[in-house]
Amino acid sequence: MKYNYKKLAVKKKTIKRKTTTKRKATTKKKATKSKAKKPAFGGYAISFAGRTETAEQIFGKKPIAPSEMTKKIWAFVKSKSLSNR
Repeated sequence: MKYNYKKLAVKKKTIKRKTTTKRKATTKKKATKSKAKKPAFGGYAISFAGRTETAEQIFGKKPIAPSEMTKKIWAFVKSKSLSNR
């Protein structure tokens, strides 16, 4: 029994082409849906303008972890009422 490999190869190529065109069409639809999202809201506006404190005064002289830095920055912002909330 002989197989015609050229015909089989042509059939495989046409199948691949059909699936790629379907994928492109679905990605375009998803992209248009994401553009229709509502704009983001919220957030903080923090102003450090006119502040004379140094980093050593806020964080201390010892090395600290980034999570501790964040806690100390927010404690400073809240104590001095620097945020818009």
